Amino acid sequence: MRRQRHVDVLVVGAGPAGLAAAARLSASGAGTVEVLEREARAGGVPRHCLHRGFGRWGVTGPQYAENLVEAALGAGAAVRTGVTATGWDGPLSLDTTGPHGLERITARAVLLATGARERPRTARLVPGTRPAGVFTTGELQQAIHLHGQEIGSRAVVVGAEPVSYEALSALRRAGVRVAALVTEETRAQVGRARAAAARLGVAGVPLVTGAAVAELLGRGRLSGVRLRHRDGRQAVMACDTVVFTGDFIPDHELARRGGVFLDPGTRGPAVDGWFRTASPGIFAAGNGVHAAEPARVAAGEGERVAESVRGWLEGAGWPADAVPVLADGPLRWVAPNRLTPGTAVPRFVLRTTEPLIRPVLEVTQNGRRLHSERVRRRVLPNQGLYLGGGWAGRVDAEGGAVRMRAL
Repeated sequence: MRRQRHVDVLVVGAGPAGLAAAARLSASGAGTVEVLEREARAGGVPRHCLHRGFGRWGVTGPQYAENLVEAALGAGAAVRTGVTATGWDGPLSLDTTGPHGLERITARAVLLATGARERPRTARLVPGTRPAGVFTTGELQQAIHLHGQEIGSRAVVVGAEPVSYEALSALRRAGVRVAALVTEETRAQVGRARAAAARLGVAGVPLVTGAAVAELLGRGRLSGVRLRHRDGRQAVMACDTVVFTGDFIPDHELARRGGVFLDPGTRGPAVDGWFRTASPGIFAAGNGVHAAEPARVAAGEGERVAESVRGWLEGAGWPADAVPVLADGPLRWVAPNRLTPGTAVPRFVLRTTEPLIRPVLEVTQNGRRLHSERVRRRVLPNQGLYLGGGWAGRVDAEGGAVRMRAL
C-alpha cells in the first residue's frame, strides 16, 4: 500500500541544480519543497571530487556539496536521501520507494534535476569479456572516495577531456599507476583539455592519440586492452583497470517514463528559456538537460529555474506551443531548445562534433538572419560553447524552427 502525500514543489535530484533551486524556492516562500535523492548522501557529483575550485571560494567538491545541502536545509527544504522515483501516476504524481516504503507524492510543480552520467562500456559497444576492473569516472570516484575500495595496480584511462584527468587524479590518490590516456582525438584536439592535468597536478602520463579501445581482455580480472589505431594497426596494452571517461548523456529515464518530450540532440528534456518542458508543471534544469556543464553552471540554472517555478505556483500560464531550436552540423546540440514568446534567454549552451577555429555562430529562422556572433577562440568537441540570447525577442512565434550553425 502506497502512502499518499502532497507537496508544493517536488525536486528529483540533489545535485547542484536541484539543491540550489530548493534553497531559492524555500527562501522565497514557495511552500513545502522536497528534494528526493536516490543515493545515500545528497550533493551530486562534487561529493566525489576532492580537488579545489568549486564555488566562490574555490573549496573542494565535498565542501561545496555540503554547502549546497546546508543552504537548502537552512532555507527550509526537506532533503530525503535513499529515495528513488520509480514512475508516474498522473502528470504531477510520482511513485517512490525508499527507507519508509512506497509512497505516491503529488506536487503542484515537479523539477527534474537528475543530472548526467557517462556512458559505460556496454553503451559504447566495446567487445570482449566481462572482467572486473572496468569503471566510468563516477564509479571510480565513488569506489575510491566513498567506499575505500582497492582498485588495481595499472590502469588505462579512455578519453582526454577534463573529466579524464579527474579520473587520473583519483587513480593516483589510490596508488594506481596509469599506463596511458587513450583517445580517438588528435593531439591538437586535446591540447586545451591537458590544462586540467596541470591544474590537478597529474601531468606526465603518456597520451595515445588516434586510437580506440577495440576489445577488453582477461577472465575474472581485466588483463589488458586491445587498441586499434586509425591506420589499422593493433596493439595490446597490459592493465588490470580501465576507466571510460566523458561521453556524457542526461539521466533521462524518469523524464522518458513520464512522457516528457526529449530533445533529439541533447537527449534530455526539451526546455525553453524558463526551463519549462512541453508538459505543464514539469521543469528541468542542470545537466539532466545538457550533459555536462560544470557544477557552477548547474547551480546557476537551479537558481534561475526557481523563479520560473514560483511564477507557475502564482498562476502564470504555460505556453501551448514553442518554436523549436535546432543545431545544424557540425554543431551537435543546443539548450535551451524551445523558444516561447516573451521568454528571456540569458545564453544558449552548444556543443560541436569537430574542432572549430574562431567560428561565426549564425542564427536564422525561415532563411532570415536573427543574429551572428564570432567566437574568438578555438572550440573543441566536449568543450563549452556559449551564445548570448539577446536576439530571442526577434523570433516569429508563428514561424518555423530557429536554426543555429557554425560558419
